[in-house]
Amino acid sequence: MASTRAAIRYAKAILDLANSKGVAEAVNNDMKSIALAIETNTELSSFIQNPTTTVEVKESALLEVFSNVNGVTKGLFHLLFENKRFEILEAIAVEYSKVFDEGNGIEVAKVTTAIPMDAALEAKVLAKIATLSDKKITIENIVDPSIIGGFILRIGDQQYNASVANRLQVLKRELSN
Repeated sequence: MASTRAAIRYAKAILDLANSKGVAEAVNNDMKSIALAIETNTELSSFIQNPTTTVEVKESALLEVFSNVNGVTKGLFHLLFENKRFEILEAIAVEYSKVFDEGNGIEVAKVTTAIPMDAALEAKVLAKIATLSDKKITIENIVDPSIIGGFILRIGDQQYNASVANRLQVLKRELSN
């Protein structure tokens, strides 16, 4: 998925409109579900990207698939219809959430764990986050069994690696020196 300057411009314009109507958070929830749906559903993704499908068909299909979205989100579908730009919908949805979070002082912490996080590990991670950032943090858990255990925390451009795999690498380097 290419993140384009156009997608960022659309995202900011939609956020301004949503803010003016007091529905920015509702539209953010729409954008998250749209981005997730396109990312995880190859049929939907192919349909949106297909250049032979008319914009009329794309708009009516999206209005049907996402029938419960906010009016501002439906307005975005119509804008993409008018400008024949449905292929950047996923990028717009992703950018909207980024801009929304930035505007609300929210930062996303990506936490990679070998197995899905439980409450005890989440508490440890939140304690570590408090030492790295004073912003409101939302946690996104990525499961990667190759790290063996522990966790890798990434906030913005900072990374804290407390994985077992990393500790083994460090130990291996120390032993080989």
